Amino acid sequence: MPVAALRPPPVAVGAGRRSARLQARFALRASSLEASAAVTVTVNGSAEAAVERKEKVQEDKDNEGLPVKEEQERGLEVLYDDGFGSVTVKDYFAAAKVLCRDDGGPPRWFSPVECGHPAVDQAPLLLFLPGMDGVGTGLILHHKSLGKVFEVRCLHIPVNDRTPFEGLVQIVENLIKHEHDLSPDRPIYLVGDSFGGSLALAVAARNPQIDLVLILVNPGSYIICKDSIAASIASTGISAKRVSCYSAVSSQFCHGRYVSTGDPLKMAAVSIENNLSPPETLQKLSDSLTSMLPLLSELSDIIPRDTLLWKLKLLKAGAAYANSRLHAVQAEVLLLASGKDNLLPSGEEADRLFKALKNCRVRYFKDNGHTLLLEDGVNLLTVIKGANMYRRGRQRDSVTDYLPPTLSEFRQTFDVDHRLFHLALSPVMMSTLKDGKIVRGLAGVPDKGPVLFVGYHALMGIELSPLYEEFLREKRTVVRGMAHPFLFGKKFESSRQETSRFDTVSMYGGLPVTPINMYRLFQRNQFVLLYPGGVREALHRKGEEYKLFWPDQPEFVRMAARFGVTIIPFGCVGEDDVLELVLDYNDQKNIPGLREWIQSINKEAERVRDSVKGEDGNQDMYLPALLPKVPGRFYYLFGQPIEMKGMGNLVRDRKSANEVYLRIKSQVEEIMSYLKRKREEDPYRSLPQRALYQATWGASAQVPTFEP
Repeated sequence: MPVAALRPPPVAVGAGRRSARLQARFALRASSLEASAAVTVTVNGSAEAAVERKEKVQEDKDNEGLPVKEEQERGLEVLYDDGFGSVTVKDYFAAAKVLCRDDGGPPRWFSPVECGHPAVDQAPLLLFLPGMDGVGTGLILHHKSLGKVFEVRCLHIPVNDRTPFEGLVQIVENLIKHEHDLSPDRPIYLVGDSFGGSLALAVAARNPQIDLVLILVNPGSYIICKDSIAASIASTGISAKRVSCYSAVSSQFCHGRYVSTGDPLKMAAVSIENNLSPPETLQKLSDSLTSMLPLLSELSDIIPRDTLLWKLKLLKAGAAYANSRLHAVQAEVLLLASGKDNLLPSGEEADRLFKALKNCRVRYFKDNGHTLLLEDGVNLLTVIKGANMYRRGRQRDSVTDYLPPTLSEFRQTFDVDHRLFHLALSPVMMSTLKDGKIVRGLAGVPDKGPVLFVGYHALMGIELSPLYEEFLREKRTVVRGMAHPFLFGKKFESSRQETSRFDTVSMYGGLPVTPINMYRLFQRNQFVLLYPGGVREALHRKGEEYKLFWPDQPEFVRMAARFGVTIIPFGCVGEDDVLELVLDYNDQKNIPGLREWIQSINKEAERVRDSVKGEDGNQDMYLPALLPKVPGRFYYLFGQPIEMKGMGNLVRDRKSANEVYLRIKSQVEEIMSYLKRKREEDPYRSLPQRALYQATWGASAQVPTFEP
């Protein structure tokens, strides 16, 4: 007898053409897992007898016998197509309409076919726990992207099912215990949407020994007003036989007025291209919204009134159950909260859970509604990657757990988020060929690693974004930037933490600067970016533009020699044409309030280079006060490659290694002197000249520069 929680859901009812099409389009792969232990599952309000069954686990032998080198090359390519944006909210409504045709069965798990097989080895398991609708397709916009790196399963709760909250907890618990027994070192992700958030918290509280990662999306654990909601709905005598769960709850929140729980415009904007003109965007948005609105009314006829009342009881029971056990939750938690949630006070709940849970981080989306996972601009995988919460083992490995940026992420970052910034800077990238000739572009940079870029760190790291973009566009290569551990810490995050530049750094290859990380990157033939000047250089003082603060530590040269790395010195100039430093570290140390703030953050931040004396070892953090200028232009030059292959003697010969180190430092200084001199010859250094050129030849035209 199959375990109830693992039965496949009905896909379509009826033999009509429309049903057949929907069945083909929204095909589901049922879980084939069979549990060996005696399992008691509570369904429809009663407990079924424990059933003894044999466990059948098929081993994946596809990787056996592969050479180590070939195995290391398997996985995701840079700028791979993750499929995000190819599915719209209309697909969700169509799938929900099919799946809400009840077959009288209990809750069960299914795997969406579009998730496919993970493209990475030892992919973690991701379980989706649905919201009040119970359909289980709330992740439909993210199935393809998540399926590349997770084994995805979704919980389906039939519309007429009456399994109590404790029974749902047991269904989830049975599966995670079984999966944990099979792979005790593999983490299990629980994505809880709305009501599913309470379910995830309850399961985590009961199973602290299992390695769980919770992704809570506007969790329904906010228990205040639940009694008044249920009483109000019961007493008003709603005339319609069938009402939407979301619209009913929202109407009671607003004392009879209908308010959408999500942002209709953001839901309609899903899959609309970012590079369209304003009139084209408006037309597509209008068409999408017009076609979506009738589906909202259709969905409101799916859930019967008695089911709605049962769901509200579940919501109340789940919130009470989870809140009474928050102290027992040991799992990592990433909470996604919406600022315009018309159903629940998700911002306040984020504040509360951020304090109550031991290991909770928040990403706050101030312009989104309750249905966050169905709205435009929210890619769940991107959020997980930016928060450094994707891992395949008990601890996150910054080297092997890193996932390269996808094509949709690249377009969102550089064609939308950073587009105006890059247009204003109009960066000029140049490189040096082996014969010493300087050319525009990255032709002088090797196509294969290991490669180490060593250079000057501009103010606030302003040079990083154009550098990442150019390497991805021209070389389709991720440059793994070695950065201060402060950028990846959690100590200074808040309960209303929005996605930030720190998330972007992580997404595009940033990782903590440690010798072991550099060693392992070289071992895997990666492209590595190192700033010997570190924080002192990036947060320099007034009048210190283009000054190097490199300590007398040539260790990276010796490590590069060991692996035969190609070292490329580089420099960039232009920060003095873009920003003016108004208050620096020395100024702020003399201002009461700011002085204490600087002391507090540096006391708690991880210290780097404590053994280095003088200003080169001063790695104190502070936030410079800056004023923007009418943008000039940024110039990059990658110097002549220094081949370390065959120089293994440097590993033990510290004197020779130091000579190479000083040579690299000297080349970086010469590069910046060259760029500062040559930029005076650039007729398009100022913004007005560049704007006139692009107005004549088009915004995408490459603006000329000086002759190298």
